[in-house]
Amino acid sequence: MASLILILGDQLSPDISALQDADPEQDLVVMAEVHAEASYANHHKKKLVLLFSAMRHFADELKDQGWQVHYHRYDPESDAGSLLDVVTGLADKQKPERLVTTECGEWRLDSQIRQWHEKLGMQVEIRPDNRFVATKAEFADWAEGRKQLRMEFFYREMRRKTRLLMTPDGQPEGGKWNFDSDNRKKWTGKQPVPVPFRVEPDAITREVIRDVNNAFPDHFGTTDDFHFAVTRGDAESALEHFLEYALPCFGDYQDAMSDKEDWLFHSILSPYLNSGLLEPVPVCEAVVQCYYSNQAPLNAVEGFIRQIIGWREFVRGIYWMNMPDYAGENRLENKRALPGFYWTGKTGMRCMEQAIGSTWRNGYAHHIQRLMVTGNFALLAGIVPEEICDWYLGVYVDAYDWVELPNTLGMVMHADGGYLGSKPYAASGKYINRMSDYCGNCKYSVTRATEEDACPFNALYWHFIDRHRDRFASNPRMGMMYRNWEKQKPARREALIARGDWLLSNIEKL
Repeated sequence: MASLILILGDQLSPDISALQDADPEQDLVVMAEVHAEASYANHHKKKLVLLFSAMRHFADELKDQGWQVHYHRYDPESDAGSLLDVVTGLADKQKPERLVTTECGEWRLDSQIRQWHEKLGMQVEIRPDNRFVATKAEFADWAEGRKQLRMEFFYREMRRKTRLLMTPDGQPEGGKWNFDSDNRKKWTGKQPVPVPFRVEPDAITREVIRDVNNAFPDHFGTTDDFHFAVTRGDAESALEHFLEYALPCFGDYQDAMSDKEDWLFHSILSPYLNSGLLEPVPVCEAVVQCYYSNQAPLNAVEGFIRQIIGWREFVRGIYWMNMPDYAGENRLENKRALPGFYWTGKTGMRCMEQAIGSTWRNGYAHHIQRLMVTGNFALLAGIVPEEICDWYLGVYVDAYDWVELPNTLGMVMHADGGYLGSKPYAASGKYINRMSDYCGNCKYSVTRATEEDACPFNALYWHFIDRHRDRFASNPRMGMMYRNWEKQKPARREALIARGDWLLSNIEKL
């Protein structure tokens, strides 16, 4: 046998680099569901169902195309508890010349695989991941010598490279690179929300659901109403559904949150992009075509591609350029444990209850719920970055370490000292009320700050501002906050600090 070809669970693309130049008759594709990868985080049950089912479907597709495939199904009693165990067993039997794989998206596993040649006694060829616009080296070259790394400037380079939304003379369509200021409307219900795309589970997925419920009964979330795509064809149908029904309003309501709707106008394509069922550039090309055919406005189309070829590529570059030290950053010196209600959703704060509840039901919450509700609370409360990062990694179906860690540790928690974002995304209940209808159904009053029934975000916001004065008072983007803090009467400031102290001391009771 010439080669073992290892395909990981987030590499479900027929064009993945590990399969290039391979010989279907001579090489053996290896895919495996193993305990070590399924249990190192408290992965949402729907996340496990999505990955296991998508992997099984992909393996069957490869077999239908003539590939030889060894597929290791999850078995809690198996002696092969890790990927290395599975590969070692096959190597001993098949005597291949080498192992070929595509670089993985997590430093933890990547560092292990780069040592496998010593344990396997054969060559391990790790190929670059060809599904991204920028290579790791390209990002590092762009970042070299810059005092601050800002996504906006990197995004412009990606626009030029891909030619997405660019005029023939090299200018951005509409005369601006960024239309984010047009994407901040509150959804009031007047614009009907499309029915979410869904796929009814087939026999393979139903079997996976049973397997996950039996093997991971204590994991976060539920498998009920599983309706994600698990094949490339169905993922492409999900894209078409987004283009036709949700994209036209995606931009306007990109930052909106609703007490009644879990999905609004979001694409819900990140689970498929991050697992390999869809590729980013073709997806963006399809979205851009909707602008040129007058099916969607520019603010919606630009806002979408900025998330994909801008932010998504940017955080990947940040991750690989700074790991593994980046994962240990805690510049705000947070020490508080993650509150239990992050796992149960049982809290009187309606915004938190809804964001966590949606996450428990769906394995999904959109970026503003993650950043400005669950993330904002963790920032204001001073939660240990590692604990909130572990939570985000586990509970979302689209979460992989390369994308989750910079977003959570850097953007949400500002634990990297401003390396990724120039200011902490701290906000009071006023922001949540402006972008949602949560506050009208909350037991706390968003208009109060110091009383017993006051929204916890309000006092915690000023508590955060006060306790980090030495760090942020000189930040140009935060000067107004500190001027507003100083304008308040001493008695008012004392009351806010006292209320904040009480909230932090009684955080599990909120």
